[in-house]
Amino acid sequence: MEALKACYGDGSSDSDSESSPSVPTLAYSEELAPLPPPPIALLHPPNFLDMQIGQTTKVRSFPHVDGNYALHVYIPINISSPSKKELAPFLKKISYRDPSLYAVDVDVPLNILCKNDEKLEQVALGREFHISLGRTVPIRVHQIDSVVSMLRQKLQTQHHYWIDFHKWEIFVNDDRTRTFLSVEVVQGGLVEICKQIEAVNAIYKLHNLPEFYEDPRPHISLAWALGDTSHSLKKVVDEELKKCVVGKSLKKCIFTCKFKGIECKIGNKTYTICKISDRQ
Repeated sequence: MEALKACYGDGSSDSDSESSPSVPTLAYSEELAPLPPPPIALLHPPNFLDMQIGQTTKVRSFPHVDGNYALHVYIPINISSPSKKELAPFLKKISYRDPSLYAVDVDVPLNILCKNDEKLEQVALGREFHISLGRTVPIRVHQIDSVVSMLRQKLQTQHHYWIDFHKWEIFVNDDRTRTFLSVEVVQGGLVEICKQIEAVNAIYKLHNLPEFYEDPRPHISLAWALGDTSHSLKKVVDEELKKCVVGKSLKKCIFTCKFKGIECKIGNKTYTICKISDRQ
């Protein structure tokens, strides 16, 4: 009891004035009920993935300037359910050998998602992917209407075609801060996509924006890693692909999908540039 008084005070401290209320002493009672156990939720978080999302840091490829908005022109790509099931086993093999990989956009470690087939398909492969038709660049607010209007005018007469993703490939961003595990378009759809890139380049040039790469390689990225890990990641991918060849489980085309339109994202707003009807 004396030790408790020493910690909490007994109301007779010289520093307390007469008008100040005394600090109550801690009284022990055998009748006090024991504290309840901690909530089960604290012991078993309801969604571990929610705790992982957002823990990694994304770095802009250009500094933020007030009045500037990030411009990105792209073809939206959605992977069908059968294709997800075919992609998942290969992603598992790669993530097992390279635990530094994260799922694109949601930024959850890929090896965590690979522990659950449903989560892998829903989180890592269930989002909308993008084939870039131009660099992601900053534009001024007064350029937005002009860029969108010209894109729509130049790209409105698009037709239905199939996009075939034939090749696993590794890409590194310009400042070499990110490495990407991707699937590349090398045959079906390549000619059409390159023509669309040329059209976007022409509009970028009119607005004094940096054009796309001279030798474009259309692709979507499924996973990423910090820094330039292209050498080690490519080695892992090549070795796993050789095993697939030996086991005769390697398909000529990884997956295919229909071209359904082009979108343009400026800041947080998405503009439809062209949309292809499913009837076409």
